[in-house]
Amino acid sequence: MSSRTASRLMTLQRHLDRPQAGDMATEGSPLTTHVLDTASGLPAQGLCLRLSRLEDPAQQWMELRTSYTNLDGRCPGLLKPGQIKPGTYKLTFDTERYWKERGQESFYPYVEVVFTIAKETQKFHVPLLLSPWSYTTYRGS
Repeated sequence: MSSRTASRLMTLQRHLDRPQAGDMATEGSPLTTHVLDTASGLPAQGLCLRLSRLEDPAQQWMELRTSYTNLDGRCPGLLKPGQIKPGTYKLTFDTERYWKERGQESFYPYVEVVFTIAKETQKFHVPLLLSPWSYTTYRGS
């Protein structure tokens, strides 16, 4: 493995493992996300995202919030305590704009991550690992 690749992997690991102590928006929020640009090995700063919830009975998406990732690629505090309720949610990441701002062609114009929240008393973290040609997501902690 080249030293450049090793350096990128170490940077990604540090960001994945970094605690958010002292960040009140994160500590109190039941829903957070973190986006890492795996092509550069750095946090995806300034990525626009929208949070929506599927509403009954019309089965229409209602946008709850538009936000941007911070310098660390995080978007803490997507919902305030008490705002979360059981249901189906969607995070939409504007990847096309993100890559265009960096002069990079990409395959996915946006990424939608749809997930279900069954218990409003739990905390949910939805990380996104992003490159111009692929993405990966999972339920974090």
